[in-house]
Amino acid sequence: MSIQRIEVGPRMSQAVVCGGLVYTAGVVALRAPGAPVAEQTTDILGRIDELLAAAGTDKTKLLTATIWLADIAGFAEMNGVWDAWVAPGNTPVRACVEARLAAPQFTVEIQVTAAL
Repeated sequence: MSIQRIEVGPRMSQAVVCGGLVYTAGVVALRAPGAPVAEQTTDILGRIDELLAAAGTDKTKLLTATIWLADIAGFAEMNGVWDAWVAPGNTPVRACVEARLAAPQFTVEIQVTAAL
């Protein structure tokens, strides 16, 4: 079974393709640090689109999503962006929890798994 790593770094890859699936790392808003939840979510979902495309798939094939919010009070704001982005009829299973993220300028982190 082959393994393809996308955007390999010294600590982690941004995505890994194996066994007909693509797994992303937790994605944060590197292009919108410190921005409001909606803007960070928009940035993250755009980045997820890029990673899925690099793996040869797209959001219509999402299987799972895990979302971490630094403050659960941003749940509705994040969902407003998520609901507009996710492909109707192709919504993944999803978990969303409040957690302390690695850096204070990030308020949202999202990880997904998709089929090829």
